[in-house]
Formats: sequence, C-alpha cells, structure tokens
Amino acid sequence: MMADMDAFSVYVMVALVVNVCGIIFIVETLLRRDGGSGRIWSLSFLASMLMTISYVIWYALDGAWWAVAVGNGAVVAAGGLLWLGSRHYNGRHTAWAMWCVIAAVAVCIGSVAVAGPDGGDWAGAIWMFVGVFAFSALGAIECARGSIAAQRTAWILAGVLVVQFLYFVARTSAFISSGPDSSLFDMWFGTTNTGMLTVIVSIVALSVTSVLRAARAPVRGYEGVRTARAAGDDILSSEDFRSAVDSLCARAAVRGELVGVISVKVGDLDQISTAFGSDVVRTITGVWTGGIRAHAPSNALVGGDGPPMMSVGVLVVSPAEARRQAGAIYRGLFDDLGSVSGGVIPVLGVGVGLSSTAGFDAGALIALAESAAEEASRSIESSVLIGGEDASVAADYPGVKR
Repeated sequence: MMADMDAFSVYVMVALVVNVCGIIFIVETLLRRDGGSGRIWSLSFLASMLMTISYVIWYALDGAWWAVAVGNGAVVAAGGLLWLGSRHYNGRHTAWAMWCVIAAVAVCIGSVAVAGPDGGDWAGAIWMFVGVFAFSALGAIECARGSIAAQRTAWILAGVLVVQFLYFVARTSAFISSGPDSSLFDMWFGTTNTGMLTVIVSIVALSVTSVLRAARAPVRGYEGVRTARAAGDDILSSEDFRSAVDSLCARAAVRGELVGVISVKVGDLDQISTAFGSDVVRTITGVWTGGIRAHAPSNALVGGDGPPMMSVGVLVVSPAEARRQAGAIYRGLFDDLGSVSGGVIPVLGVGVGLSSTAGFDAGALIALAESAAEEASRSIESSVLIGGEDASVAADYPGVKR
C-alpha cells in the first residue's frame, strides 16, 4: 500500500507508472501518422517522465537543488502541454497558449534558481502549485467543448483534471496557512496522496488521449488502405485545407458573406476490415473520398487526410442552402457506397459549421463541423446535423431523419 511507503519508495513507484505510460504513448505516436495534437501530448508525457526522474534524483542525492527546479518546471509543462494538445485537437489557436506555458515554466524554474541551494525542499512550490491548478482548470474546460468533447471518453479526463484542480487549490491553501511541515499538510497533501493522484492522472491521460488519437491517426501499416484516393482529385491536405478556409473567411468577412464547412465522417472501417477484409475497406474509402469531391459544389474546397474525416468549404447564401448541400453530399455518398460495396455500407455522419455561429475563424468552423459530424455518426435520429443548432436537413433526403 502507498500509505505504508516511505517518500523515496513513493517517488520510485510514481516514476515507474508515469514512465511506462509515457513510453507506451510515445511508441504509439511513432507507429501512427499522427497529427499535431498527438505530438503535443507526447511532449506532455515526456515532461512527466522528466519530472519523476528529477524528483528521484533530488531525493537520492544531497545538494541536487537544481533537480527541484527541473522537476517543478516539468510538472507545469506537462499540464500546460496537455491543455495545449487539447486546444490543437479542437482546432483552436495555440500560439498565445504556447507562450503562456513557456512563461509559467520559466517562472517555476526561475523561482527555484533565485532561491538557490538554500531554498530547501519546497523552493518555488507556490508557483508550481499555481501552475498545476491553472492548467488543470484550462485542460478540463478544453476537454468539455469542441471536437474533443464529442468523444465521451474526454469527459473522464475532464473530471480527473477537475479533481486535480480542486486538490491543488486546497494544497496551496494548506501550504500557505499551515506550512509544509504541519500535520495537516502531511496527512492530506503530502507525498503519498500527491503520488496517488499523479498515478491516476497519468493512467487516465494515457487511456483518453490514446482513444482520441486513434479516432484521427491511423496506424502506419494501415495508412495505405485508409487514405486511398484517386490521383487528380484536387483534394487538399488538412493543413492546406485549413489555410484555404482561413483565406476564404478573410475575404467573406469583408463582404459579409456566409461561410460553411461540411465535414463528413466515415466509421466502422476497422470492424469492416476485420469482417470483410482490407479490399472492401479500400473500395469503400476510394468511393467515399472521390464521392465527397464529386457531390460537393464544383467551386468548393475539399480537404482532409482521409478517413475518418474529410471536409468541404463553401460560400452559401443561407443556412438552408448549407443544409441542402450537406444533404446532397450525404445522399450521393449513400447511393455510391450502396452500389459498389456489395451492401457493406459504413456509418456516415455529416456535420455543418457556419460562420454565423462560429465566426470567421477557420479553426473554429472546422471544429464545429467535425463535432457535429461526430455526433451525427452516433445519432439514430439524424445523419446530418448543423453545429450549434438542433436542426437537421430537410426530410426529402433519403436516409436523413429528423
């Protein structure tokens, strides 16, 4: 039991769990064609691993005060990068957030460096506590909105981050009011309880981020099947698509025009591959990718890196037209897949994001459309949903229910 361990044993046990979780996630990152969010989360796990190693060194070696500085900075960096990766997953701007994380880490390290060798075990602790509960709160908020919230497992991570936020707020209060040597602080907020919380957060973060990444990043060996597309489809990469939509939004904002992003999700490909083989999946993904381009308006932007999600950027005159175009894409894909896949039709979900709801921000528009597509793929009432509304396309599109 952790309650019976001495402090060094707790540090070693926490280091073992955190490092195993970090290695698993980083190896998975290398095996997948991962996007920016997965890479940022990998850095978060690396920071957690650095934190545990630093604290073990600090406890084992006399005079290793510098390890406290590195450990404190790594703790804050891990929480900040977890938040930063969640923002990237939701398609939000990360530049200013990145500088916030860098500044917080610099303050933590600097406060210990100023104290120097005479700072003691708790040098810079207040700044570390504040950084941890601040990024815990921001991470919980980010996990409860946007595309990431559409994955129900993210709610578990949000809940654990809320618990961590409350714990470190209370720990900070006890530290200031009673001091680190008090029986109150040692009983409730000492090494053992904090180590238990670190283990829980690490395991939950590994599980949830792995699920979130799996929804977007295929295994490299499966990449050829999942990204099948015909040459000359004029389909942009996800990065180029976002840049093109950003340019479209800038022009449309000046003219007061309405921008829509229609995201299409295809699901159950892993199950179909297991049941019917990779050839069927290759046929489905080829038809799905080409069908989006074929059934989208001829002047629309089409982008994405293949299953499970691709998007269409369009100028529309009204929300009703956006609904009509989304319904036409869904109807066309449904008919195409039914005619060539031997009756094996994957789950389709179509979501629409409008600048009247999300504003003229490409990241927010894409995130809104993708979140609606995720929800539509799980809905039994409608296969096409408008982000931010409880409306679906008109019922004259077969397969689209109210």
